[in-house]
Amino acid sequence: MQAPFESRNKDLAKRWGRWQPDVGSSAQDLRNDGQPERRKTGKHRGEVSLQDFDPADKPFSTGEKNQDKALVESLALELDELQNLFYADKRYKLLVILQGTDTSGKDGTIRGVFGRMSALGVHTVGWKAPNEAERAHDYLWRIHQQVPQAGDITIFNRSHYEDVLVPVVNGWITPEQQHQRYGHINDFERMLSQTGTIVLKFMLHISHEEQRLRLQERLDDPTKHWKFAMSDIDARKQWAQYQHAYEQLLAATHTPWAPWTIVPADSKTHRNLMIATVLREVLRNLDLRYPPGDPALAHFKVE
Repeated sequence: MQAPFESRNKDLAKRWGRWQPDVGSSAQDLRNDGQPERRKTGKHRGEVSLQDFDPADKPFSTGEKNQDKALVESLALELDELQNLFYADKRYKLLVILQGTDTSGKDGTIRGVFGRMSALGVHTVGWKAPNEAERAHDYLWRIHQQVPQAGDITIFNRSHYEDVLVPVVNGWITPEQQHQRYGHINDFERMLSQTGTIVLKFMLHISHEEQRLRLQERLDDPTKHWKFAMSDIDARKQWAQYQHAYEQLLAATHTPWAPWTIVPADSKTHRNLMIATVLREVLRNLDLRYPPGDPALAHFKVE
C-alpha cells in the first residue's frame, strides 16, 4: 500500500520528502521530486544522521505563530470530518506511531491534532515497559493486540520501537538480535499494510537544550510534577546513545509500506501543524467514500 504516501502536491512532496530519512542522499532523490528512491526499491542506502535535521526548523510554518495556530485548529476540524468518513468507509485501518524522546511532545500532538476527532473511532495506546505476562511472549505479541480494526484510527504513544531503543542503548541485546528485530518489525508492518492498515510513523525530533527547558518546566510548575520522573534524567545522560539508536532504526525501518517522517519539534505549534498536514494528505489520498445506502430505503418515510 504505497499510494497514500505519494503526495499529489509537488510542493508538499518536496517539503515532506526532505524530512524523511533517505532524502538528499543522492542526486536521484532530487530527480524524484523529493520522493526517496527507496520508496521504489525498498532498499536502504547509507546512514541516517539526525544532525542533518534541525529540530528548530519550521518547514510547514507560515512564518506567523498565530496564523500557524489557526491553521492547526482548522486542520483539526478537517481531520474530524475525514475521520468520520474513514470510520464509515471501513475499508482501511490507520495506525499512527508517535515516537520520540522524553518531552518531545507525544501527548501534546494527540491533544492538538487528534483532539477534535470522535472518541468512537479513535483510540490511543500509551506503551510502558512490558509486564511479566508480556515478557513471557515475543516482544510484538502485545503490540499486535492493539492494532486498529477496520474503520478505526489507533495512535501509539511510543511503540514497538522501544524494543530497538532501550535494549540497544543499555546493551540488553546483541547487535545481531538488534538487526534481527529490525527485520521482524519490517515484516510485521508489511503484513499490516498488506491487510489494509496504513502505518504512518512520526519521529518527534527535539534538541538537547529544548529537552532541558521542558524538564525544568515540569520541575518549576507544581501542576506538572506528576509528569517528571528521575528516569527521565537517567535517559538524558544517555542522549548521544539514544540519538544513535534512533539513527539506526530510522535507516533500517524506513520502508515503502511504513515510511518515517522526522518532525522538527522544538516548536510545539509547528510540530502539530506538520503532523496534521501530513495526516490530512494521507487520508485524502485514500479517496474515502460513504458506503452505498439500502435501495429499499430510497422512498421510505418515517411516520
